[in-house]
Formats: sequence, structure tokens, C-alpha cells
Amino acid sequence: MSESILVPKSKKFAIRILKCCDYLDKTNIRHALVDQIQRSGTSIGANIAESVFAQSTADYITKLHIALKEANETRYWLGILHEMKYLNDEIYCSMLFDNEELIKLLVSIIKSCKIK
Repeated sequence: MSESILVPKSKKFAIRILKCCDYLDKTNIRHALVDQIQRSGTSIGANIAESVFAQSTADYITKLHIALKEANETRYWLGILHEMKYLNDEIYCSMLFDNEELIKLLVSIIKSCKIK
């Protein structure tokens, strides 16, 4: 399948997640929380990157579904970190916006692939 806007957007988001985790590591936050958001937030882009060389449309859709699930998990962890006051409103809203944009793109692409 061809590369799309998802690849650079998800890579940029993964970098933001990693920088956020670097910041969070300097706080008194539980390591498990940082580890969870780091795994899910970077996995979005990794699965999208894998989808570029999918063997079939079904394989492509499967990889994008996994990326979508990881994006949803990342949204959950962002909310937890925000509610616990580890992320201020500005950072939270900015990261949530980028995450939601990826979710919308993934849903749209998955739907259009299923229609074909």
C-alpha cells in the first residue's frame, strides 16, 4: 500500500510522546504510566509504517486497526496523566488534538478501504 499523510503525522506524534516521556521521567510519576503511554503512543506510527508494505488490503486494514486501537489507548493514558496533573491543560489539549487527528484519519482510511 502507498505511503500517506499518516506516516509523517504518526512519526511526529511518536516523537512528541517520547519527549513527553522524557519530561515525565523527571517527575515523581510512576514508571508504569510513562511506560504505557510510551508503548502505545509510539506503536501507532510503528503499525502505520508496517502497513505501507502490507501484503494485501486485508493486511493493510488489520495493521491500521491495530494503530487505531493503540491511538485509543494513548488517548486513555493522556487523560489519566492530565487528571493526575502530570500534564497541564495546554500540553494535554495539544497532544489530544494530534491524537484525535490520527484517530479520525485512521477511521476514515479504514472505512474507505472496506467500501472498495
